[in-house]
Amino acid sequence: MKPLFLFFALFIALSSSAQTPDEWLGSLPLAKDYVQKRSSSYDRSGANADAREIAPGATLTLLDADGPALVSHIWVTIASPDSDHLKALVLRMYWDNEATPSVEAPIGDFYGLGLGEYFQYESIPLSVGSKQAMNCYFPMPFQKHAKITVTNEGSEKTDAFYFNIDYRVYSKPQPSQLYFHAQYRQASPAHGWTNQWNNNGQPGIGDRKNLKGEGNYVWMEATGRGHFVGVTMSILQNQNDWWGEGDDMFFVDGEELPSINGTGSEDYFLGAWGFGDHGFSYGLYGAPVKGAEKAGSRTSVYRFHLDSPITFTKSLRATIEHGHANHRSDNFFSVAYWYQTEPHAAFPVLPPLAARIPKIFDVGGPGNSK
Repeated sequence: MKPLFLFFALFIALSSSAQTPDEWLGSLPLAKDYVQKRSSSYDRSGANADAREIAPGATLTLLDADGPALVSHIWVTIASPDSDHLKALVLRMYWDNEATPSVEAPIGDFYGLGLGEYFQYESIPLSVGSKQAMNCYFPMPFQKHAKITVTNEGSEKTDAFYFNIDYRVYSKPQPSQLYFHAQYRQASPAHGWTNQWNNNGQPGIGDRKNLKGEGNYVWMEATGRGHFVGVTMSILQNQNDWWGEGDDMFFVDGEELPSINGTGSEDYFLGAWGFGDHGFSYGLYGAPVKGAEKAGSRTSVYRFHLDSPITFTKSLRATIEHGHANHRSDNFFSVAYWYQTEPHAAFPVLPPLAARIPKIFDVGGPGNSK
């Protein structure tokens, strides 16, 4: 009986969680209990005009489908004369007829392109391929209905928005599945507690205490039961020196002190020593864009907890310092990804487009003019 037990244990594990590539291969011989569907921008006439236009202020519906089902893959590519279209086009996802979206982010930020510019990288859940092909593999289950939209908040028409959304339709509800969430946040700039410093490690800066995360940059706050699965973040430096002296801090179920506390920003994103001198990307972590340690530099990083999501039963507050004990005033743009029960807590109001565009701020400190 032992081999049979192990087979069923493996089957249950593969059916209820995100799979690794090895597990995909291992599960291929198993019978599937869904019907594969796709929602796409293909030309309904049978011709080759397979893209959609999105006028300024207009909303394009990418998916409007009944459940029970699971979105398994979202591919998008865009042609637009608007140089800020990655910030101007806002992606929203609604599960089971909820009034407010569980996913809300500029489309570039959702795919890890937080500085409004394209670059290539590859992770397990998100990737950007050549040329400007954005892919998402986060599994997104829903029981009754799903709606996915993109709204053009810019002043120029999007000439061509192509999309393919693959989803599985089941004959009966799938048990014990939480809902996918993604939340955009920014600090532009993050407000450091001082600009009277010359380097990150000087006395009064490097030895300042921050046990409770006061003033930390917040990736997300959630209430309910769920688990945090990762974050993408981009930084535009307003000041010289290394931006990444900040510790990650996770406050689970209302903790006053974080039960998960890191040792530095590049350590949380699973690099070391300032990420070295060039970018990199791997399945669960990366810094595909790595700028110099000076004002005006741009960096993009990501970390996914697919191996061991951070669980919560009541609430979660996921944060990171901006500089040690929050002394720095750089610009942060992030999207946090997690799964949870519904209803979810209210999201922060999405900043207007003009505020989402990365720019240098006059904050003082080394390398800044103030």
